[in-house]
Amino acid sequence: MAFFKEIKIAGTGSFTPSKVVTSEELANKLGSNVDWIYSNLGIVERRIAGGDEFSSDLGAQAAKNAIESAGLAPNDIDLIIVATATPDRRAPSTACLIQEKLGVSNRCPAFDINAVCSGFLYAMTLGFQLIESRAYQNVLVVGVDTFSKITDWNRRDCVFFGDGAGAVVLQSAPGSSSFFSSKLFADGTGKDGFTVYPGDLFFTMDARSVYETGTTVLTQAIREVLAANGLSVGDVSAVIPHQPSVRVLKRTSELLDIPFSKFKTNMDKHANTASATVPLLLDQVNRRGELRSGDTVVFAAVGSGWTWGAAVYKWQ
Repeated sequence: MAFFKEIKIAGTGSFTPSKVVTSEELANKLGSNVDWIYSNLGIVERRIAGGDEFSSDLGAQAAKNAIESAGLAPNDIDLIIVATATPDRRAPSTACLIQEKLGVSNRCPAFDINAVCSGFLYAMTLGFQLIESRAYQNVLVVGVDTFSKITDWNRRDCVFFGDGAGAVVLQSAPGSSSFFSSKLFADGTGKDGFTVYPGDLFFTMDARSVYETGTTVLTQAIREVLAANGLSVGDVSAVIPHQPSVRVLKRTSELLDIPFSKFKTNMDKHANTASATVPLLLDQVNRRGELRSGDTVVFAAVGSGWTWGAAVYKWQ
């Protein structure tokens, strides 16, 4: 388990493409049942990147918004970590492309990590750890994916995903009462539950396996991180979860006995945006003023691999 004090989320930002594709459009095209999509996935529409719009473009805009929210300038950032499963290129990293688009100094290191839908939690934990080590002061963490680039739009499972980006600036905050604690997990035996096989252009997904794994491991991870910090479900002010489907989140709510009203969601407008889901939703909730200083916020995600994890943060 990782535990860090006196480090805060100083700013949040997000960005989504302008193109909207509705579930009704896709259902009509594929001969699917739109009511099933609404009731099981909770997805009404999603944002889709244009042909010349890539992960670094979305990520750079989200990053700019987060940096501005933190009251900083781009060159105040001294480390960039990008979580993505859909990089612009095999090389270089999407983080380097975002660094260039932000105009950040070459004295700022930048790199990608890939834990798919859990990627942002992995990256944020690493960011906290590197600030704790006193190596860095202001760390930019971006979660971004353009799954439309690896989606076969002629298959029925195309309805699950959308494109988007979210970002946070983590900052050393001596004397503050903030804390962040996380537990991260992985199980490579689940590698075929969601994957892009070598040579394939599009993802392959076992939807039943995703549901069964998601409802099991999300519940486990949240329970463990709360218990490790001497907290109970009654202490939770808000849950900012990955957005796999409304059915997965409602079942998780039931198993944990946390009212679903505390689960923040945005899959109705954005679908599953993979690495972007947690920071995109966090920024939206933050900008709506739904979080107050001292709130106990739980983050949770499950992704391909399998990878999963949960974190608890005292909001500042």
